[in-house]
Amino acid sequence: MADAPGSTPGIRVLEVPSGMHPTRVDRFVADRTGLSRSHVQKLITDGRLTTGDRTLKANSIIEGGMELRLDVPEPVAADPRPQPEIEVPLVYEDADLLIVDKPAGLVVHPAPGHAEGTLVNALLGRGGAEAYGGIAGVRRPGIVHRLDRDTSGLLMVAKSDLAQGSLMAQLKARRVKKTYLALAQGSVAAAVGRIEAPIARDPKHRTRMAVVPDGRAATTGYRVRERFADWTLLELDLVTGRTHQIRVHLDAIGHPVAGDPVYGTGTSRRGPDALDRLFLHSWRLELTSPSSGSLIRAEAPLPDELEAVLASLRGRPA
Repeated sequence: MADAPGSTPGIRVLEVPSGMHPTRVDRFVADRTGLSRSHVQKLITDGRLTTGDRTLKANSIIEGGMELRLDVPEPVAADPRPQPEIEVPLVYEDADLLIVDKPAGLVVHPAPGHAEGTLVNALLGRGGAEAYGGIAGVRRPGIVHRLDRDTSGLLMVAKSDLAQGSLMAQLKARRVKKTYLALAQGSVAAAVGRIEAPIARDPKHRTRMAVVPDGRAATTGYRVRERFADWTLLELDLVTGRTHQIRVHLDAIGHPVAGDPVYGTGTSRRGPDALDRLFLHSWRLELTSPSSGSLIRAEAPLPDELEAVLASLRGRPA
């Protein structure tokens, strides 16, 4: 297959010429496709470059005779369009910020494959770009942190650059307390515990995260809230904010989150009867007001579909 120039989306098959000297794969792909090296490195980080059944890293060394497959996603529009028809419950609002209760299934901001139908599109439909802080860029107005698409619950949105900067600084300094609720498979032995394990991209599956010895430091505290036959409801304090942190940490200690399509297997992936989503919810946020310095605490109860699962579990013998 001939190499297509530019950033046209689709699968590209790149054949490494026989006799070529060993070279870094990111440099080779950039030269052959015309894509910028930084763009190629982002695609590689997202797990979009493979050879055979192996996912490559940006610094992988390739030699003549290899065949590479590059998956270039659809481009993201520069300016998201307002979509006022997307409803997102509002939990708290003042002059500095909003705290919304994001439903499961809603992506936070536009990205390849999700140019529309995101929380950002909903926010723009509510107030326009001028109603939010702009220091994170045009595709992330007011956004200071994110939740996975399949996770529901509380998310802060800044109304000004000043508020956005303050909230980002609080997150970096770990002064925002984020507490989640998760249903974990099995009986978690300790009533209170702390998981400290570094997280990075899984070297074998680049679209997943994993506990990796040289990964970024990550800490999750937990408390048992309720026990059921074969399952445990946990409150979890996210001390650090690594990608998929709770999901990776609970899987690492043998208690994966119920309904997890990425890290779960078998029973944990299916979850209890009636569960049709990831059982992970951002339940409480505690932060400092950017303007007054006072404490702000917001809570979002479990969605009805998750409460129904717990009600069903309570009806079974322990």
